[in-house]
Amino acid sequence: MPPGTGLATLGPFPRMLESRLMVEEIRPTAKELLSLPRLAPLVPMLYVAWTDGELTPAEIRMLGTAARAQPWLDLRSNTVLARWLDPLMPPSSNELALVREHIRAAAERLKLSPQESLSELGARLTELVADSKELPSSMPELVRALASLEAVLGVSGREAVRALVPSAAHEPRRIGPTEPTSFAPEALRAVLDRKYPEVRAQVRKWLEDPAFRYQRTLDTDKQREQVFAWLKQLADQGLGRIAFPEGDEAGADLGAFIASFETLALFDLSLVVKAGVHFGLFGASILFLGTEKHHREYLPKVATLELPGCFAMSELGHGSNVRDVETVARYDAEAGKFVVHTPSEGARKEWIGNAARHGRIATVFAQLEVGGKGLGVHALLVPLRDERGQVLPGVRIEDCGRKMGLNGVDNGRIWFDHVRVPRENLLDRFGQVSAEGEYTSSISSDGRRFFTMLGTLVAGRVSVACASLSAAKSGLTIAVRYGDLRRQFGPPGAPEVRLLDHQTHQLRLLKPLAKTYALDFALEHLVERYVKRTEEDSMEVEALAAGLKAYASWNCTAVLQEAREACGGQGYLEANRLSALKDDTDIFTTFEGDNTVLMQLVAKSLLTDYRQRFEDDRVYAVLKLIADKATAMADKNPIAVRRTGSEHLRDDDFQLRFLRYREEDLLASVARRIRKRLTAGVEAFAAFNQVQAHLVALAHAHIERVVLEQFIHGVNTVQDPGLKVVLGRLCDLYGLSCLEAASGWFQENSLMEGGKALAIRKEVVKLCTELRPDAVALVDAFGIPDTCIAAPIGLGHLSA
Repeated sequence: MPPGTGLATLGPFPRMLESRLMVEEIRPTAKELLSLPRLAPLVPMLYVAWTDGELTPAEIRMLGTAARAQPWLDLRSNTVLARWLDPLMPPSSNELALVREHIRAAAERLKLSPQESLSELGARLTELVADSKELPSSMPELVRALASLEAVLGVSGREAVRALVPSAAHEPRRIGPTEPTSFAPEALRAVLDRKYPEVRAQVRKWLEDPAFRYQRTLDTDKQREQVFAWLKQLADQGLGRIAFPEGDEAGADLGAFIASFETLALFDLSLVVKAGVHFGLFGASILFLGTEKHHREYLPKVATLELPGCFAMSELGHGSNVRDVETVARYDAEAGKFVVHTPSEGARKEWIGNAARHGRIATVFAQLEVGGKGLGVHALLVPLRDERGQVLPGVRIEDCGRKMGLNGVDNGRIWFDHVRVPRENLLDRFGQVSAEGEYTSSISSDGRRFFTMLGTLVAGRVSVACASLSAAKSGLTIAVRYGDLRRQFGPPGAPEVRLLDHQTHQLRLLKPLAKTYALDFALEHLVERYVKRTEEDSMEVEALAAGLKAYASWNCTAVLQEAREACGGQGYLEANRLSALKDDTDIFTTFEGDNTVLMQLVAKSLLTDYRQRFEDDRVYAVLKLIADKATAMADKNPIAVRRTGSEHLRDDDFQLRFLRYREEDLLASVARRIRKRLTAGVEAFAAFNQVQAHLVALAHAHIERVVLEQFIHGVNTVQDPGLKVVLGRLCDLYGLSCLEAASGWFQENSLMEGGKALAIRKEVVKLCTELRPDAVALVDAFGIPDTCIAAPIGLGHLSA
C-alpha cells in the first residue's frame, strides 16, 4: 500500500474497523478455554456467570479474583481466565454457545444426575480430562473449592445445572432418597436408639405382627375393642413385665418402659395412651405410692392386664389444681374402712381413661379425713367393676362420648356414693392409718408430703413428652418423603422441581426436623435424670419433666400442622394419617398438666433456685452476677454485636452464651418484679399472677437453653465423623433458629444489631440448603416401620 493510503487516511470508519479487529483478536474464545485442562472444572461457572444476566461488573470481577486464586491454575490458565472474566470484554454469543454444547456433550457422556450442583458438575468434567495430574487428586477437595466459588457466584447450583443440561432433569422416579446422602440411616438410628436398643427392637418386632394394622372405623365400640385386644396381646408378650419385672420398686425399670412407650407411639396413639393409663399411671401409682403388700397383691395382675385399671385424679372442677380436689375419703374406725364419696357435681372424676368400658379398679385421689381432721390428698384403690364387667354398687360411670381424637380410649366420668373400701386399700407409702384411726407419716408437712407424692408420678409427663416426639417423627417422615417426590413449579421450558428443592419448603420442614432431633437428645437426658433421681434433685427433675413435656407437645402440635400444610391436599386425606396424628396428639398439650401451667411451675422452680443461690452463698452469688455482667458487656462489644461470619454464628459457645444470657436476664427481671410487688404489700398469689407472662417467657428461655445444651452434648459424644457433621448442622440449625426467633429481644438488649440478625437468618437458609441432600435419610433414621407409617404418600406413592 503506497504511503499515505493506510486505513487512517480513509476517515473514522476504517479506524473503528481496525479497533474492532484488534478486539476480536484478544476476545476470549471457547477453543482456547476448552483446550486447557486446568480450567475444565471452572467451565460451567464461567458459562453461568455470563448467561445469568444479573451479575454486575463488580460481581464478575469478584468471581474472577476468587477463581484465579485456585492453587491448581498455572500462568497460562490464569491469563486465559482473566480474559474470560473481564467485564469490559464479554465473550460473544457464538463462543458461549460453543461452551454450552461442550458442557452438554460432556454431561451425556458422564450420565449426569439432575441433583448435582454446579460445583459437582465442574468436578465431574475433570473425569474427561486426559492428564488429570494437573488437577487436585482428591475429588472432595476439588468439590469444596468449587463450592466456595459457587457461593460467590450466588446462584442456585442445581437449578443452573438443570437449565444448562435439560436432559438431566428427566430421570426415572424412585422411592427413597433422591440425592446421595452423607451417612447411612441405620448408623444414625443406632445413635438415636442407643439407650435401651433391645427394648426398642423388641417393640418394633411386636408391631410387625399382621394383627397390628390401622383400623379405619367410625364405630367407637369397635375401635375400643380393637385397642384393648392389641393391649392384651402386648401384655401377653411381655410389655407389662418390662416395667415391673420383679413386681416391686427395686426391680422396676421405668427407663426401659418409657423406651417401649416411645417406640409404641410410632403406631396407633390410642393404644399408646391406653397402655400409658394402665401400666404407666395406674401401675406406677401402685408401685410408687403403695408398699410391699400392694406390690404383691396387684402388680402381677397389672403386668398381665388381668386387672385393668384407671387413674382417677382429675375432677370436673379441678384438673391441674390437684391439691384442691373435692372427692373425700373418710376413715371409719369402727368398720376399719374408708368411705369414698363425691360430695358435689364438680367433684366427679372427669376424663378418666379406661373408665367407660374396661377398667375394674381405680387409683382414686381424694381428701383424706381421719378422726375429723383433713390430712390432704392421698390415693386409694377403689374397685369399679366385678369380674363380669358389671359396675359395683355405689359407683356410677358415664361415658364421655366421642372425642376429637383418641377414640380407642374409653374415657369416662365417675361418681362415688359412700363407697366403702378396706383400710389396706390406702396407698400408704407416705402416710399410714392404723386400725384404730391413728395417722402417721414420715413427712410432717402436708404440703411437702403432697408434692413428694406427686413427684413420684412424674413418669407420666416424661412419657407424654416421648410420645409427642414419636408423633412428630411420624409426621415429619411422611411430609419429608412426600416433599422429596412431589414436583411443583420450575424454570421455563424445564421440568418441575421437587418441593424440597424449594427454599420455603426446606425452611418449613427442616427447621422443625432440627428441633425434633434436638428434643430427642434432650429427652434422652431427661429419662436418664429421672431414672437416676435422688431425693436431693427430685424437684429439679420434676421441673425439667414439666418443661420438656410442654416444649415437646407444643412442638408436636406445630410440626404436625406444618406437615399437613406441606403435603397440600394429600395431607388432608384421612388415608395419609396426618389428620389422625393431629387429632390424637392435640390433647397432649393438656393432659398430664396444662402446658402453660407447667411452664409456670418451671419458672417458680428457677426462682426458688435463684433465691437459694443467694441464701446459701452470698459471695458466690455476687461473684456469679459480676461474671454474668462481664460476659454481657463482652457480648455487647461493638465488634461482637456485629460479627456475622459463618464460623462465629455456628460456634456452639456463641449460641449457648446468648441463650444463657437471655435466661439469666429474664430470671433476674422476674425476681425484681415479684420483689417490688411484695415490698409494696401485694399478696404473694397476686404478685405471681401479675407476672405470669414473664414467668412463661422465662421458662421457655430456660427449656430452649437446656435443649440446645443437651443437643450439643449429644453431638460431641458421637464418634462417627460423618454423623457428627450432619448432626452438627442440625444442632446449628436448631440453635440459630432459636436466636432468629428471639432476635427482637437480643436487639432490644443491645446484644445484636440488625446486620447480625440478618446474617443469622441467612445462615439458617444456608444450613437448610446443606441439609437438603440428607433430608430423607434423616427421617429414615427414625426407624419407623412402613406398617406404622401406613400413609401412601409416606411410602413412595404420590396419591393416597
